[in-house]
Amino acid sequence: MSELFATTGTIAAIATAVVPQQGSVGIVRVSGSQAMAIAQSLFHAPGRQVWESHRILYGYIRHPQTQQIVDEALLLIMKAPRSYTREDVVEFHCHGGIMAVQQVLQLCLESGARLAQPGEFTLRAFLNGRLDLTQAEGIADLVGAKSPQAAQSALAGLQGKLAHPIRQLRANCLDILAEIEARIDFEEDLPPLDDKAIISAIDKIAAEITRLLETKDQGELLRTGLKVAIVGRPNVGKSSLLNAWSRSDRAIVTDLPGTTRDVVESQLVVGGIPVQVLDTAGIRETTDQVEKIGVERSRRAANAADLVLLTIDASAGWTEGDEEIYQQVQHRPLIIVINKIDLVEESDRKIFQSKIQNPKSKIVTAAAQNQGIDALETAILEIVQSGKVQAVDMDLAINQRQAAALTQAKISLEEVQATIVQQLPLDFWTIDLRGAIQALGEITGEEVTESVLERIFSKFCIGK
Repeated sequence: MSELFATTGTIAAIATAVVPQQGSVGIVRVSGSQAMAIAQSLFHAPGRQVWESHRILYGYIRHPQTQQIVDEALLLIMKAPRSYTREDVVEFHCHGGIMAVQQVLQLCLESGARLAQPGEFTLRAFLNGRLDLTQAEGIADLVGAKSPQAAQSALAGLQGKLAHPIRQLRANCLDILAEIEARIDFEEDLPPLDDKAIISAIDKIAAEITRLLETKDQGELLRTGLKVAIVGRPNVGKSSLLNAWSRSDRAIVTDLPGTTRDVVESQLVVGGIPVQVLDTAGIRETTDQVEKIGVERSRRAANAADLVLLTIDASAGWTEGDEEIYQQVQHRPLIIVINKIDLVEESDRKIFQSKIQNPKSKIVTAAAQNQGIDALETAILEIVQSGKVQAVDMDLAINQRQAAALTQAKISLEEVQATIVQQLPLDFWTIDLRGAIQALGEITGEEVTESVLERIFSKFCIGK
């Protein structure tokens, strides 16, 4: 059995980020049968404070042998089963930074605890029945959420909004299986099965699975975000566009072409979707070795991006250089950004825009004047929605593992229907139906293998 499943004994870990000179509080979490004994050996609570569950004590953490004070701290006590892991849990709330929490963790390990594996606290919560797998994954998503919508989706998973429909689907499959197996065991005592009714019931289950599968792409967007590359010739206003969009001075802006030599990143949120914006070096032929490297990185960024913003200079018109870059990126999801529109006479703007050959999405901006950003964000969301990645239910967004299991369940149900149509014996009906039941059970953890648990919990941080 792997180390991940060595869930016996008492575990300890730092449950907060450890950053030098930052963070007012650092927490060391301990869970297991020896948690209270470790706390009592390390923590001195002056006065007549009562050591009861769900109380916070004030005092000092001391070395058990030398009695040297390590930190002034608070102790939070949560006795089983009213704790995150359903075991005895104590938390030392120390001063933030590096040294205090590291020293306290070391004292806990010397007192009999062992260092927790990644995700082991949540794994214990799952194994002890406090959480199902969808809720555990919701916790990981909540910790890593990059936008309010991503956090809301993760919280929905944590509250069981995904687990409930999955359990209902599995229960419906079990009811159908029970009907079929009853006919196998007591064929002479029961009326024959209604094939059409069974197929209709399976159709309803498959339709609900399809609805859940439609949330996969939205879930991926909320979790990983959208990578957007701003590309174009030198001095067309790419860096000004990034600065106006991010409302910062992330990129250096000058009138000299070739100022940007490397890819500059900025993290934004558009319509609830995390967006990683890459401002790239101007693409052109050059003899400057450093600029050549920047141009090559720009091309790689464009090819790796989910969406490309091809930026052109309205005052210069559609040039041969723009056409060359367009030919390189036209296979990617693309928006043409006509920048510096404020430098073009009003009477010439429509004529100019009509000359641009690209028929795809086009917007106009004056980045230096902070104009056109709302239109840009609207165009991006339209591209996202046109790709059919907008979820039906923003509160419900499945991940890749859950989607794979749902897909397998749907395939198994389709096989059941084919078996019924072919009028094969009832025993054959049950084979694929059991496959669907198992796939649905893997989502919530009612039927799960060690390898699946390893894959899920190894992605957690150690303190969670």
